[in-house]
Amino acid sequence: MVHHELLRRITVDPAVCFGKPCIRGHRIWVSLVLDLLAGGASQDEILRDHPGLEADDVRACLAYGAEMARERTVFVRGDAA
Repeated sequence: MVHHELLRRITVDPAVCFGKPCIRGHRIWVSLVLDLLAGGASQDEILRDHPGLEADDVRACLAYGAEMARERTVFVRGDAA
């Protein structure tokens, strides 16, 4: 599945989850999946703990995160102000 197809799996609806990006058809925030991955969870663990998600949903979250990183900078400790 190519990048733009993965991104179709992400929805942003002001009436759902306060407008936060979610996996299409679910109320699971993209940021939750990214946090789980950053915390060391494997894709298999995420899929086991969130029935109904597919491997491409996890990949879609990564693709969305990559797009956001291209669009803005988030300063973290140690970065120049």
